[in-house]
Amino acid sequence: MAETIIKIDLNKSPYDQDDIHNRWHPDIPMAAMVKPGDDFIIECYDWTGGQIKNNDDASDVRDVDLSQVHFLSGPVGVEGAEPGDLLVVEILDIGAFQESQWGFNGFFSKQNGGGFLTEHFPEAQKSIWDFNGMFTKSRHVPGVEFAGLIHPGLIGCLPSKEMLKEWNTREKELYDTEPDRVPGLANLPYAETAHMGKMTGEAKAAAAAEGARTVPPREHGGNCDIKDLSRGSKVYFPVYVKDGGLSVGDLHFSQGDGEITFCGAIEMAGWIHMRVELIKDGMSKYAIKNPVFMPSPIAPKYDDYLIFEGISVDEQGKQHYLDVHIAYRQACLNAIEYLKKFGYTGAQAYAILGTAPVQGHISGVVDVPNACATLWLPTDIFEFDIKPDADGPTKYLDGSIDVPLAPDK
Repeated sequence: MAETIIKIDLNKSPYDQDDIHNRWHPDIPMAAMVKPGDDFIIECYDWTGGQIKNNDDASDVRDVDLSQVHFLSGPVGVEGAEPGDLLVVEILDIGAFQESQWGFNGFFSKQNGGGFLTEHFPEAQKSIWDFNGMFTKSRHVPGVEFAGLIHPGLIGCLPSKEMLKEWNTREKELYDTEPDRVPGLANLPYAETAHMGKMTGEAKAAAAAEGARTVPPREHGGNCDIKDLSRGSKVYFPVYVKDGGLSVGDLHFSQGDGEITFCGAIEMAGWIHMRVELIKDGMSKYAIKNPVFMPSPIAPKYDDYLIFEGISVDEQGKQHYLDVHIAYRQACLNAIEYLKKFGYTGAQAYAILGTAPVQGHISGVVDVPNACATLWLPTDIFEFDIKPDADGPTKYLDGSIDVPLAPDK
């Protein structure tokens, strides 16, 4: 049986545990050491460290302190790992804690992070999802049930000092182009809420002042939110520091492509069972700059989809040049408007797209001026038929149940 090398207590703050951290910095000490070929289990907080509760009040989503996230378990050092190597990480298994069989999805308020469709959904809302084996459903979004594809939203290795400096420089340059923008263009270092693992004293203070926030994905991996990174997946991570420094967290029970609500998957606490190997000098051998992965052989089997198209013309009718971001937003908005015809509120439809195993595709990027993106919505997750027919849509819901909305302060 694999050893659990990092254990957590859900009743304690992650700040009280020194094998947890919430910033990227090369000087964070290893929380544990393993050898190539070892397999082991790591336990993880949900990405907010327990700030979101299983109730019908979205005030906690409205008031969440996003400067704290993400809480990661690690770093785990791998003996013999050196800069330039590839760290091969195989995900053997992953799951929720037996005593915590639920997760949450949320929309952050525009003033506190926002999301992909924040102009359309500017207020904080959340839905709670209960797990039943491999399936999940929500009391806040009735009429849907689907199989989860559990995966880590965030996994990666520590950056080098040079890479950390590069991250902070380029992100500060972007931030400075519009420093008062809401939501912000980038999340800059913020020492006040930094948790630097085992670091103490002046070294901790110095590292906290420059430690990179965990919000975006970067060259080392990080917060990539790839839903197909589940049981049986294998990831080839570039190594930038001695021992590698592998950290993981932000576990998701299920997620649609793009994690479009930002707090956009079904977020959960849980555990992950991994095995590691090394490919010496692998970055040079294979010209790898960003992680490369092989997907899970296990995936929810949905064969019937409604596919919604979007093009790079925004909500105001303005033409953009081959803008895939706008095209995917339009595909999502088209799907939301469609689902509203069956009685869902816009918020419920948005939650479905963020949590269910929907697929997002870049379908065309050469036919000027419009890029085309598509959102694939599996029809079998619904308890009723959502396909168009001559009789028109039948309202499944009467509007009496909705995603909880945070009250005004």
